[in-house]
Amino acid sequence: MNGTRVVVLGAGIVGAACARELALAGGFEVTVVDRGGPAEATTAHGEGNVLVSDKGPGPELRLAQLSRRLWPEALATIADGPAGSADAVRAVEWDPKGGIVVATTEAGAAGLTDFAAGQRAAGVRAEVLDAAALAAAEPHVTRDHAAALHYPEDAQVQPAAAAAALLGDALAHGATLRTGCEVLGARTRGGRLTAVRTTEGDLAADLFVNAAGPWSGRLAARLGAPVDVRPRRGDILVTAPLPPTVFHKVYDADYVGAVGSSAEDLQTSAVVEATRGGTVLLGSSRRRTGFDDRLRPEVLAAIAAKALRLFPGLADVPVMRAYGGFRPYVPDHLPVIGADPRLPGLWHASGHEGAGIGLSLGTARVLRDLVRGTEPEIDPAPFRVDRPAVLGAPALSEESA
Repeated sequence: MNGTRVVVLGAGIVGAACARELALAGGFEVTVVDRGGPAEATTAHGEGNVLVSDKGPGPELRLAQLSRRLWPEALATIADGPAGSADAVRAVEWDPKGGIVVATTEAGAAGLTDFAAGQRAAGVRAEVLDAAALAAAEPHVTRDHAAALHYPEDAQVQPAAAAAALLGDALAHGATLRTGCEVLGARTRGGRLTAVRTTEGDLAADLFVNAAGPWSGRLAARLGAPVDVRPRRGDILVTAPLPPTVFHKVYDADYVGAVGSSAEDLQTSAVVEATRGGTVLLGSSRRRTGFDDRLRPEVLAAIAAKALRLFPGLADVPVMRAYGGFRPYVPDHLPVIGADPRLPGLWHASGHEGAGIGLSLGTARVLRDLVRGTEPEIDPAPFRVDRPAVLGAPALSEESA
């Protein structure tokens, strides 16, 4: 692999993580390309979740568990790097604060109990909280609940800063970055991808990693190997800074169902968490609108209403701003990681929907191992490119705009 030229297409957190893993592995000449700037699209519009609590037993949970183990290891390694690295890691705001899931109905409590039992069998820590324990952990949460579980492994980062730290470490280990460079198409030789045509001219390499997030489907189509990765929008409300009010990531048990839903219409659930700056983030929504980036008042109202069911005391707190972003959705809700069998030289690392921050490091580690021809720590087969959900034709309405 010595001198293998790799171009990572996308400078969001998944692309940054892939670039870092390959740069640290040695033997790769890594270039990261983005049509805009680093982490300025999907990554900058997320909440920074590093979760195991919302994933049932299966391949995504195994990827989440791998990633959760790698996050503190990676940040410790970066902090010991060149001057300024420690400051970059502090900006990441790594916070292993844990998550609390609250069921507000008896039906929700039954579903949550069954879900947690399966998770425990897969190695997830899920601890039952009685009313007194919940009140001690979250003094301002609703007392009108049927069940609550504590997930001590859940964590949070500041997403743009996390991506910057990963990318900075990749650059410190020899990677290069090209921004304002949009991919227009492919150059092939003998059926193999050998270069991409860009607005800045042709860029040749031995392999290319499609890490363009919600735009991965469009990019893959431009390269002649379409994959069904579509945009799914989410919106978040941000309150004015408050005294300490929310101490964990707290969400309603309905959130798991919304994450796993394939419905095109609006899905909302209550997700509430604080940042180190004192603001409280209120989510969440999921809707398939293509690349329509307009904020919808009715969506924001639905988010606020769900959040108030968990934290009624937030009713009089002013909302400072709202923002939304696109997440890379795949119909079977699994990421796409690995080589494209239709076009040698093309690899994919996308399709994480709203879990890309948390899953980025595990994705990069699996990709690195596959590229090097070594066996990954977890089974990569469920994430393969040539599965029906990925090779199906994407909706034209969602590929436009």
